[in-house]
Amino acid sequence: MAVQRQVLNSSVLSSASYDDELKELTLEFTSGRSYTYSQVPPEVFEYLISAPSAGQYFNNSIKDIFF
Repeated sequence: MAVQRQVLNSSVLSSASYDDELKELTLEFTSGRSYTYSQVPPEVFEYLISAPSAGQYFNNSIKDIFF
């Protein structure tokens, strides 16, 4: 299992982890809560960690799309 973890410079998200075997994205929020989203394509993780605003990318491309 290859899990990639990336610390994010965001006021909303503190880190993101991606399991490429399970296609699961786990986001840790600055509030301390963590959520795991299933069936997330790997490019979503790549876009998230390279986005100018991880919080904005989350709101537009992950939240309410993946569960």
